[in-house]
Amino acid sequence: MTPKQLVQAYWQAMQTNEFRKATDFLTEDCEIYWPQSNELIIGRDNFIKINENYPSDGLWEFKINSIICEVNEVVTDVSVTNGKLKARAITFHTVRSQLIHRQKEFWPDNFSAPEWRKLWVKV
Repeated sequence: MTPKQLVQAYWQAMQTNEFRKATDFLTEDCEIYWPQSNELIIGRDNFIKINENYPSDGLWEFKINSIICEVNEVVTDVSVTNGKLKARAITFHTVRSQLIHRQKEFWPDNFSAPEWRKLWVKV
């Protein structure tokens, strides 16, 4: 499986909401870093527990908007929703030994366009 195929398979596993299944694509000592909150998740077990205990109003859905791959580095732009919450995750994946070893994941919040730009943009 290529790094791109591996990351696509990871997101497909996340789509099942069986987070243990998603760890099949992560190294045992994986590192998932969320820079915005300065949190580092280390290992499959912590990954599973964070995802299983996240307060959600329904099942999670994941849609890959774009994916870019360069050797063992893969970047995905994914829309995430649980029916109520709608978010976007920009994830930088590093593949090692046919598994995802590192993820750096940004969850940018939507914001209203500033009024001063309205003459030059389309909303």
